[in-house]
Amino acid sequence: MPSNIANATNSVALWPGSMAGAIGFRNLLPKTAKYLKVLIVPTVVGSIIGAEMFIHTSTRMFDRVIPWLILLAALLLLFQPTVKSFALKHGRTTSPATGAVLQLLVSIYGGYFGAGMGIMMLAAFALFMEGTIHELNAVKSWLGLVINFAASVMFVFQRIIDPTVAIVLTMGSVVGGFYAAKFSQKVNPDKMRIVIAAYGLIASMYFMYKAFRLPSWPEIG
Repeated sequence: MPSNIANATNSVALWPGSMAGAIGFRNLLPKTAKYLKVLIVPTVVGSIIGAEMFIHTSTRMFDRVIPWLILLAALLLLFQPTVKSFALKHGRTTSPATGAVLQLLVSIYGGYFGAGMGIMMLAAFALFMEGTIHELNAVKSWLGLVINFAASVMFVFQRIIDPTVAIVLTMGSVVGGFYAAKFSQKVNPDKMRIVIAAYGLIASMYFMYKAFRLPSWPEIG
């Protein structure tokens, strides 16, 4: 299917999975609830702006933007410890207000293109949140739910989704979201970060190849 339909369908199908994942992280909610109160408003506003931008983007342009967005997210997560260490060393700890602005930008990205959104949130969170990767994952899951739901409402009203595919993806995302949340808390945080970043780099190379590959030479007959 066209990439814009695929992206909208993906957003619609994943918000139930985000809810399942958020529920799976509910044991960490008391430690992270204070961040949710600060970030919920910029998350809603940003996701609506991003979805509106996506609706008015041509499929060709969207195909060319995809790889760069994923690459940026993967690099941010890969070098997350270096970025945070530099900020702390030079006394540049990000304030909650600046964190809210960062979340607004990430939410615009998420409303526009859902894939890689979680990576960007984790990278941004590291600059102003205290906690393990699992606690940051809990915040990411709840805010990811908000972003996907807000964008999904707009995409459904615009009728730019494939309902059949969305239903199948939804069933998988609900099961996977809940059990992945439980399983991920048993995995080494640094190893998880590297694996997620590597996945993002591979995905960006794949989409870059698809978007910018040269057309095949026509056969001479």
